[in-house]
Amino acid sequence: MYDYIKGIVTRVTPEYLVVEQQGIGWQIFAPNPYSFGTEELQVFLHHHVREDAHLLFGFTTLEQRELFRKLISVSGIGPKGALAILASGEPQHVIEAIEREDESYLVKFPGVGKKTARQMILDLKGKLAEFFDAPFLTNEAPGLLAEGDIELEEAMLALGALGYSEREITKVKPQLKDLDLNTEGYMKKALQLLLKQS
Repeated sequence: MYDYIKGIVTRVTPEYLVVEQQGIGWQIFAPNPYSFGTEELQVFLHHHVREDAHLLFGFTTLEQRELFRKLISVSGIGPKGALAILASGEPQHVIEAIEREDESYLVKFPGVGKKTARQMILDLKGKLAEFFDAPFLTNEAPGLLAEGDIELEEAMLALGALGYSEREITKVKPQLKDLDLNTEGYMKKALQLLLKQS
């Protein structure tokens, strides 16, 4: 129904961003809302309809959106689970894990157990060639937020919104405290650490 929206980001939360376009603020859920920046931008959309809600999911690239659509087509993976997988910042690794049938890598994502990992491999292996070498994420720092610990705390909230447990978040947080990063940077680093844990 919707392909993309162009507008200005007026609010960013751990779960979604708000893009204003012609006086209307559109609530758009995203893998990492802090990766979008504050300038006028184009967000690629997926319109998701449930019995109780119509939701918009937004992505920085067409490839990211198409991978999201492939992931939610797998039984056992909903939009929230697909966002958590894409938020790792390494979709290429996910694709490679599916192609290699590496269940141990896939089960590291929140909400993905052995059964779901196996289903991902069964449903998607051999069907993701279009995504190899795709530019999934921009490398631009958003520069949205104030200095200090706010960025780290927002990143931790965003991890919680993606489904990571308080225990998992508490485990990686001390390893991030001495780093001087923006929220997106903290998110990427935290997700790298979480994926390394068994």
